[in-house]
Amino acid sequence: MRTGPSPLPLRLTAPEPGWTIETDVVVVGSGIAGLSTALGYVEQDPGGRVVLVTKDLLTSGSTRWAQGGIAAALDPADDPLAHMVDTVEAGAGMCDTDAVRILTEEGPAALRWLIAKGTAFDRTEDGALSLTREGGHRADRIAHAGGDATGAEIERALVEAVRAESRIELVEHAFVPDLLLAEAGAGEPRVRGLTVHVMGEGERDGVGSVLARAVVLATGGLGQVFAATTNPEVSTGDGIALGLRAGAEARDLEFVQFHPTVLWLGPDSKGRQPLVSEAVRGEGAFLVDAEGRRFMTGVHELADLAPRDVVATAIARVMAETGTDHVHLDARHFGADVWERRFPTILASCRAHGIDPVTDLVPVSPAAHYASGGLAVDLDGRTSVPGLYAVGEVARTGVHGANRLASNSLLEGIVFAGRIAARLAGEEPVAVVPTAPAAGAAGTLVDPAVLPDLQACMSRHVGVRRDAEGLEAARAELGRLADTARGPVEPGVAAWQAANMLTVATVLVQAAIERTETRGAHWRADYPVTSPLAQGVCSGLGVDGLARSWTVPTTGADSGVRAAQRTAGYEVATAFADRLPAGPRQAPPPELGPLVAGALHEDLLLGPGGELLAEGYGVDVTSAATIPAAQIRTADVVARADGVVAGLPLAEAVFRQVCQGVLEVRRHAADGDVVKRGDVLLTVRARTRDLLTAERTALNFLTHLSGIASATRAWVEAVAGTGAAVRDSRKTHAGLRTLEKYAVRCGGGVNHRFGLTDAALIKDNHVLAAGGVAQAVRAVRERFPDVPLEVEVDRIDQIEPALAEGAEEILLDNFTVAELREAVELVAGRARLESSGGLTLDVAADVAATGVDYLAVGALTHSSPALDIALDLRQTP
Repeated sequence: MRTGPSPLPLRLTAPEPGWTIETDVVVVGSGIAGLSTALGYVEQDPGGRVVLVTKDLLTSGSTRWAQGGIAAALDPADDPLAHMVDTVEAGAGMCDTDAVRILTEEGPAALRWLIAKGTAFDRTEDGALSLTREGGHRADRIAHAGGDATGAEIERALVEAVRAESRIELVEHAFVPDLLLAEAGAGEPRVRGLTVHVMGEGERDGVGSVLARAVVLATGGLGQVFAATTNPEVSTGDGIALGLRAGAEARDLEFVQFHPTVLWLGPDSKGRQPLVSEAVRGEGAFLVDAEGRRFMTGVHELADLAPRDVVATAIARVMAETGTDHVHLDARHFGADVWERRFPTILASCRAHGIDPVTDLVPVSPAAHYASGGLAVDLDGRTSVPGLYAVGEVARTGVHGANRLASNSLLEGIVFAGRIAARLAGEEPVAVVPTAPAAGAAGTLVDPAVLPDLQACMSRHVGVRRDAEGLEAARAELGRLADTARGPVEPGVAAWQAANMLTVATVLVQAAIERTETRGAHWRADYPVTSPLAQGVCSGLGVDGLARSWTVPTTGADSGVRAAQRTAGYEVATAFADRLPAGPRQAPPPELGPLVAGALHEDLLLGPGGELLAEGYGVDVTSAATIPAAQIRTADVVARADGVVAGLPLAEAVFRQVCQGVLEVRRHAADGDVVKRGDVLLTVRARTRDLLTAERTALNFLTHLSGIASATRAWVEAVAGTGAAVRDSRKTHAGLRTLEKYAVRCGGGVNHRFGLTDAALIKDNHVLAAGGVAQAVRAVRERFPDVPLEVEVDRIDQIEPALAEGAEEILLDNFTVAELREAVELVAGRARLESSGGLTLDVAADVAATGVDYLAVGALTHSSPALDIALDLRQTP
């Protein structure tokens, strides 16, 4: 953990509130995320009221600048899983697959909601949505409006809908200095509202407060902390700073995406730069260096349409190698018609700066574009501070991971706004004590005069290429600015905004220092390799005002996997609970995660060079060499012989772990089902590499457990109608006892002891050591009076002494059928009887007919032959 050298503001100096608004929910921000949250909430709560606060005009959110479009799997040839695969690949191992699944599966409905709100997307001649492709996408799934004015059209439709809703109160030209905290039970801090300064153009004047049971931050990004950015002037990181001062955690702030193709206006150009949308490359434009050479071919399988981090890094390398400060985009082959019809906004922007892309190469270079990280939220948009939500670019949902896939941001804003709205509409109000200032800290301001130096520092040291020397220089420079910027500064928007930018820049640098690897949008030239261990970087402000960052195990790619493994383990445990008597013989729930990981490690033990790998980091070298990384196929798990299936939850857990949750699974059978040769038991759709990597481990479990279940069923059928049950023993394989005994249950059998502690079983060696059967039974009864007591005997004369001392079960070892009948008559129901030793299927019915309660078959778990089950890969996707 590293700490910053200078404390940051924990509260901004501002006049005391002179007026108050009370409402249910207050939303800060008027882009797609904020507008959608406000509309969604009043739609789902018929009596709900929202106050929507925006720093500028309602129409000035970042959304209106979005050129490319909005991604959703709407084409018949596309589907959510394919969208998910592309998103996860772009995210470089840092995506939360639960969040990505929500995004891609709920995306089509979200886009249709936008259409219902009046958004006019571009259509084909037959009236269908006109879909195109952008970087990182392997399908046409980008809907656009006005060619390259998608954001403006979405903003127009949502603004009209908001203005038409009487239960949404608008406060424009308003800046939020701080959140208001209260206590809600056991001294727990909770956000209870915010302070707001309405500038002269607004209907209210001066500083006031808005009290609400929930605050939703939808304030957009942080691009203005860099000297060159595609972001509008309002994108100063206000929401992240607000959350940090209130005690919320941020995550993955180091992953700032630099858009690779921003119109280059000269070495001294600062502020918001014109964007040349990725959709231009989606239509066939390509990048060339100063000599006119295409340089993306061979860098990535998608070449010029590679994910943005790949393209931006390639451009930075080319510029360094050629000593230039820009490259060129060549779209001259489009012709005037395509430019005017498809990209009128970009065409006008280029021509306004003296460049005609119809005839000229377009000079471009990377600039700060999008923050993939932000305030850490759960799947319903909740931050770590109760009552505070975040949505859109200010939030880190886990959808984008280390690098946002093009056109996923607009979709994220709508989908997660809808989830926040649904949660707020269903929540009961929380009782809180009166509102108090945050943390009791004295107010602080930052002189806006430091901003040019701050922005220059960030672009110079924390841009596309980073290293320890530059990051440490940035930390020192920001600390110096923090020390020198505190003086007699007039409270107001400029000073508040400067404080926010300094806070965000400092915490971002801390996070970048903490991540000592290259991953996604974070290129560390001094650590060029991606670590095999994907870790998250969390950030926050301490009570001393110092910025702190620390690494945590990622819950990203494997969060859904762990949940699925718990579900599978629960299925197994529930099966035991349904079939076993309560008490010491209850089966423990299996720990499937470590079991699956250990089994996979046996296949992925060594790297290509023969080196020993850490658990979970090997690759199937054959599949990696022969199959494209993003290829998707469907595989069927098929029975090759008749039998009883057991272990489907475990097989599914294997596929989920290898696929990192990026898959679709359908079960066609349940454990315990009788299956026939050719029956499909399970269908899995996922990346082909993952399917083949998981195949053997999944089948090892499934064939083994199904073999046990099938063998058990044969014994159960052999004794049917006799009243005797077939049960197992402790003759199991190391680490698999619970699962093997579960398979016996699936086959219709019952379980004997799980271990040495859940019942006492006196055998011949115990008798010998204790001096006789009676002595051994007595000793157990005295030491463990409440433990079930069983005695194994091999002679008739040992039965009566055991019964006299209180044995509850007699195990008749290697008794003949005649001797079994004699024992049954002798015991006469005073204890349960088990026959064991020398049993075969041929004599099972005769043994059961003697009247014994159990037939013990240790071979069931020890040596049952596997049931033949295979994985068949379908020829087509």
